[in-house]
Amino acid sequence: MDFKLGDKVLISPELTRCNEWRKGKVIQVEDNPFVGTVVSAETEDTDIFFGRADMFKLC
Repeated sequence: MDFKLGDKVLISPELTRCNEWRKGKVIQVEDNPFVGTVVSAETEDTDIFFGRADMFKLC
């Protein structure tokens, strides 16, 4: 899945430690040679989460 800056995403509970997927906006996409694509996303309350691309879903 290709993520772009500004994409609206759902962030996995595995990253957020919440019970449900949280909404956020992609603020950075990095091609990491060790783990693949790493996405950083910011929620409405300015929390920032980052992880492998499979921890995010496009809205």
